[in-house]
Amino acid sequence: MNIVLGVGGGIAAYKAALLLRLFTENGHSVTVIPTAAALRFVGEPTWSALSGKPVHSDVWTAVEQVPHVRLGQQADLLVIAPATADLLARAAAGLADDLLTNTLLTARCPVVFAPAMHTEMWEHPATQANVETLIARGAHVIPPASGRLTGADTGPGRLPEPETIYEVCRHQLEHSGSPRGPQAAPRPDPEGDYSGWRVLVTAGGTREPLDPVRFLGNRSSGKQGYAVAARAAARGAQVRLISANVALPDPPGVQVETVETALELQAAVQAAVGWADLVVMAAAVADYRPATYAQSKMKKSHAPGHEDAAPTIDLVRNPDILAGLVTARGTAATPVIVGFAAETGEPGTSVLQLGAEKLARKGCDLLVVNEVGVDKTFGQDENTVHILRRNGQPQVDAGPAGKEDIAQTILDVARTVLG
Repeated sequence: MNIVLGVGGGIAAYKAALLLRLFTENGHSVTVIPTAAALRFVGEPTWSALSGKPVHSDVWTAVEQVPHVRLGQQADLLVIAPATADLLARAAAGLADDLLTNTLLTARCPVVFAPAMHTEMWEHPATQANVETLIARGAHVIPPASGRLTGADTGPGRLPEPETIYEVCRHQLEHSGSPRGPQAAPRPDPEGDYSGWRVLVTAGGTREPLDPVRFLGNRSSGKQGYAVAARAAARGAQVRLISANVALPDPPGVQVETVETALELQAAVQAAVGWADLVVMAAAVADYRPATYAQSKMKKSHAPGHEDAAPTIDLVRNPDILAGLVTARGTAATPVIVGFAAETGEPGTSVLQLGAEKLARKGCDLLVVNEVGVDKTFGQDENTVHILRRNGQPQVDAGPAGKEDIAQTILDVARTVLG
């Protein structure tokens, strides 16, 4: 494949050299187009040596070959890494003052932006508006990672690791189908591409602290929710993942926010739901929390005659986050809401019966029902689910299968509801 790698003028430009190596080692032909500022961080000889091609940043070199038109026309993929705030702004405005921005205007292939900048720059309304504009035109924008930035600062704005960017690009190449120009609709095609959709996923299990040492929790590992987030991102969606107490690496191309308790999860979901087209509530949320929190560790009694005494812990009910989302949505068509029902079954009542009752009670669009228990679903790599749909539509069964495959089926069914 012919890949154009655009490099913006940020300190993360050195990581683009590693991304270039991944492309070339996997058999792709790569043309590097750095901005003039990028060449102040990594010089032209490095890009030429790694790509095996001459490297230029202006439109005046080799003009007889018309590179500002030809490179975009012949590309199978155009990826910008790092995409600085300035470069995002110029791309969104349609400026063409160097070879890279000219190539962006002539490209009719998938375009991937990997932003990198300081947190304040990334969160600025102007940058966010530019990102929204690029997504609306069909570009894929990989959310920046969180971590150490230039100097002593930390926060969202790090360039995702080259391996993460490469995986997103690889999926774009495999599923691009036909070229997409700047006038392409941002919504998915009938074959299930999620490009242009915004997906919010919750994963893991909430913990409700009793004291500084102990908490009420559950066995959820977060694997299924993380698989949904990873597959949605790989299929082109912009994905935000709210993660509750999960010991898993961040999925490629996914913006991750961590929470601990049900109330924190509720606040995070409410803050993000207005952004989303699809909400997948895969997290296992505690139904109850302690009425009071002990500021110091609760001690065992050693008083004579009371050695076996145990404290009484009063519980209060946590809010029903899923039902609250449905109520807040009202009669609106979006976001599409997918709930999860982790059931053990009861005497005389099957897991599916409990799931059907929950679907009617919650009012969500889809309910993913699975049977859970010790060594069953929670923490496992495989799952079996029954996806219940409203309005009497037939259920969809999946599994036993790996959680990546289950995630794919969930997204396939959700895609039919998104329209």
